[in-house]
Amino acid sequence: MQQEPLRLTTGSATRPPVFTLQRPDSDHLVVALAGSWTLHAHPPVPADLLAALDGTVHRLGFACDGLEHWDTRLLIFLATVIKTAGQRHIDVDRAGLPPGVRRLLTLSEAVPEQVTYSPPGRDFLPTRIGRCVLALIGQSREVAAFTGEILLALLALLAGKKPFKPQDFLYFVQNCGVGSLPIVSLIAVLVGVILSFVGAVQLQMFGAQIYVANLVGLGMVLEMGALMSGVIIAGRIGASYAAQLGTMQVNEEIDALRTMGISPVGFLVLPRILALMLMLPLLCVYADIMGILGGSVIGVAMLDLSLVEYLEQTRKTIQLYQFGQGILKASVFGVLIGFAGCLRGMQCGRSALAVGEATTSAVVTSIVLIVVSDSFITYLLYR
Repeated sequence: MQQEPLRLTTGSATRPPVFTLQRPDSDHLVVALAGSWTLHAHPPVPADLLAALDGTVHRLGFACDGLEHWDTRLLIFLATVIKTAGQRHIDVDRAGLPPGVRRLLTLSEAVPEQVTYSPPGRDFLPTRIGRCVLALIGQSREVAAFTGEILLALLALLAGKKPFKPQDFLYFVQNCGVGSLPIVSLIAVLVGVILSFVGAVQLQMFGAQIYVANLVGLGMVLEMGALMSGVIIAGRIGASYAAQLGTMQVNEEIDALRTMGISPVGFLVLPRILALMLMLPLLCVYADIMGILGGSVIGVAMLDLSLVEYLEQTRKTIQLYQFGQGILKASVFGVLIGFAGCLRGMQCGRSALAVGEATTSAVVTSIVLIVVSDSFITYLLYR
């Protein structure tokens, strides 16, 4: 059905806007509209019509056989009449109005739902437990679906397809690796200094200052190098991934990728996870070296050890498989950080507040996963 155009006419050939009231039945009132109802005309006031909507009228209809032209002037008139009829509990039949008028009236009455804040009530303990269980089940389904999409994108990559651009992957590699060197260097050196200082205070009591090198070397290689690198990357890169994907979710860029038939997981998520899985072990090795050098500062300055003696003691203490444990942990941490950051970003809502919440949740989730997985891997290796 074609909508009538809004015709604005000012010529003298048009008739002035008028309405007449007809009574087909005792409880039925029909308003016959005629003439040109435009902004340039002077329509009659609806007072007479509103006065006729008394207690005897239960149905209101319209007839527009004589209507020539109309625009928003007619809509204002009809909206006033229909609103008054609704307040007086009178049924309004709009079938006699032009289709365009009916559509515009319906559009003007479509008020968006108001969202008001109501403070949470005090629920019983079983109710809270049930809601937590349902929320956990829903999140588990989302995590499982997200994991499946990542595996499918990885299989497509191994099969020879290119779900993402190599330039994007190299950018993420540079951002995760070279861009993180300054902060990793600072934290690793300070952690090495702290471990060395704490060990020196205790070992000096027994005259075993030389074993500070053992303490710092093993501590950095087995735990602190991978753990501190993971925490730093979680705060720097994991939050960045969540904010980037969350902003793309707000701007509907991810919906646009789906519309074009491009998998958002393969195009956006997979290169980020692979970049972290590749670069975090290298950052872990770099953090181990910087931590050992930081510990040597205390060993040389406070314990009267020579640099060569300190490094030789460290070399005798650390075995190659111990380096491998730290690298294994760092690889797992990289996957978990990328997974948590991208998952929270893809789950982000469509507001600025949701982006902030996704960023915070990504950092918290990454750190929790790092600590839990570190404990689990350490237990398995020592068993």
